[in-house]
Amino acid sequence: MTSLYRVGQTMRGSLGSCTITREVQENVWFAMNQAQQTVVVKSVRDHPRIANERDVLRRFQHRTPYLRPLIDEIDESSAPVTIALKYLHTDLLDASVKRTLNRKELKHVSRCVLEALKVLHEDGFVHTDVKADNVFVNLQNGGTRFSDVQLGDLGGCYPTDFKFATSGTMVGAPMWSSPEVLMELPCNTATDIWSFGAMLISLIYGGNFNLFRPKGMDRDHKEYVVGIVKKQFSYFGPFPAKYAEVADPETVQSIVYLMLEIPQAKTTPFSRMTEREVIKKDNLFISKIMMLDWRDRPTAKELLEDKWWTDGEEDGN
Repeated sequence: MTSLYRVGQTMRGSLGSCTITREVQENVWFAMNQAQQTVVVKSVRDHPRIANERDVLRRFQHRTPYLRPLIDEIDESSAPVTIALKYLHTDLLDASVKRTLNRKELKHVSRCVLEALKVLHEDGFVHTDVKADNVFVNLQNGGTRFSDVQLGDLGGCYPTDFKFATSGTMVGAPMWSSPEVLMELPCNTATDIWSFGAMLISLIYGGNFNLFRPKGMDRDHKEYVVGIVKKQFSYFGPFPAKYAEVADPETVQSIVYLMLEIPQAKTTPFSRMTEREVIKKDNLFISKIMMLDWRDRPTAKELLEDKWWTDGEEDGN
């Protein structure tokens, strides 16, 4: 498919013009604006994601500094919706691969992401794709590597009464998705909390680690999603009996089969991880988050009030 924009092309926006300098990936470019600042340009044909990201940012970005903001909208009548976003140096996945975050950095980025989610959730919006490579950061020298931390990629952010949320449509990247999403049940703001917890685990371990990556399967494998649910159950199960209140009979039957297939003796509870892998304070915090029944998960606001933020401050951790 021919790229929408070419290097060297100048586009006029509502607030000024910018010139494309590089195609980063399909539907994403770097550009230089009139102030000689790099911006990120996003556009895609025949899909509502970009218009939705624009609308969500217009609604929320003035309420928090922790969402990657909309800088401008390109005024090209013949082109699909095109937006210019703030440029940040890199993302958390890349930063974590280069050097595992220390606890001070871990808490800093976690607070920023939760602050962004709290604002979205207050109005009943679900991000649906919280993961390390959707958290963008600016780097600095000093005790904490990150001067700016902003949650981005809001193209799939919708209110909980939107059809994608109520219909059980699978959204986001499966390894970061909650059990209810993978089982195609209706999702809500608690879905983002699970994904935040999965991201936090990944950042603690560092690298491109994901606790729920199915062994020996890629995303095209027919059992890929089932493999992820099995991992979720193995580390954070069992599903409580009350899950039948929010799941349809077919899903409940599948859960019963899963629990019979993986008896308790074969599970590897995350709470039993050694302190060499995950220190107790972090383990306790994560265990509050990773509840298989979404109704048992704390809200972003509640997590921001947790004692985890002050645990260890006296020893500089």
